[in-house]
Amino acid sequence: MGTAISTLKSRLDSLCAQYDTALALEKDPLSLVIAYDSPLDQEVAAFVAAHLAYGRVDPMIKAVRSILAPLGPRPAEWLRSHQEVQARKKLTHALAGWTWRFHTSSDLVAWLLAWKRLDGESGLGLEGHLLPAAGEDCDAALSRAVQRLRAELPASHGTRFTLPDPLEGAACKRWRMFLRWMVRSAWPDLGLWEHYPSHQLIIPLDTHVARVSRYIGLTARATPDGKMAREITESLRRLDPADPLRYDFALSHLGILGDCPGVRKRSTCAGCALYSVCRAGS
Repeated sequence: MGTAISTLKSRLDSLCAQYDTALALEKDPLSLVIAYDSPLDQEVAAFVAAHLAYGRVDPMIKAVRSILAPLGPRPAEWLRSHQEVQARKKLTHALAGWTWRFHTSSDLVAWLLAWKRLDGESGLGLEGHLLPAAGEDCDAALSRAVQRLRAELPASHGTRFTLPDPLEGAACKRWRMFLRWMVRSAWPDLGLWEHYPSHQLIIPLDTHVARVSRYIGLTARATPDGKMAREITESLRRLDPADPLRYDFALSHLGILGDCPGVRKRSTCAGCALYSVCRAGS
C-alpha cells in the first residue's frame, strides 16, 4: 500500500472511530429498524426507512415512525395476516393525512403492499427478488425489481422518486442503503441476507458522501450519479478490500450532523480526522 493510500486509510479509520457510535446511530433511520426483534420485521421496517431517508433527519425519522406505527410490533406478521384489500383499507385510514416531502400516504400504502406481494411470492421476504442470476451483476436484478414496481405501483411523484434504475445511470442511494443494511454484517448493519453477494454492494451516495469524497480524492467526478458511486466504492476497496462500505456511515454522518463546513479552515476543521487529507475549497 502506497504512502498516500496508507495515510488516507489511517485518517478514514480515525473518522470511523469518531462517528461509528451509538450516539450517531440515534440520528440514523437504521435506529428504528434495529428496534424490531424479528429479521423479517426488520426487513419491512428497513424497506420503509431506507426509501424515506432523505431530507432533514429529525422530521424524517418521525415520518418513518408514523408509517410503521399502524403495523404494531410485528409489521411482517401484520402484513401477512391481512388480505390485500383489508390491509389497504386499514392502512389508508390509519395514515390519512401523512406526508413526507415527495411522498404521500397513498405512496406508502402501495409500498407496504408491494412488500406483501413480493413476500407472498417468495415466502421469505425480498432477498430472492434482488438476487442476480449466475454470472450477472446485481444491478441487473435491482433494475428488474425497479421496473416491475414501476409497472405495478401508481405512477405518482413519490413512486418515481423511490424507483430510480441503476441501469439508467442512477446512484440509487436509498436502494443501496437498504441493501447495505440487509447484506453487510458488521456494525451498524444487520447482515440478514445470506445469499446476496456482499462484494457487489455499492456505497449509498448522498450529497454528504459525494461532497466529502471529492474533498479527500475518492472521486474526481462532479456529478453524483451511479458512476460516481462505483468510483468511490472502488477507491474505498483499495483501503479495505474485504469491507469497503464500512466507511459509509462515518462519511455520511460527518455531513448529516453538520460537522463539515465545506471550506477547509484550521479554526473550524482542525479537530476533524480528515483535516490533513482534505482539499475542500482548494
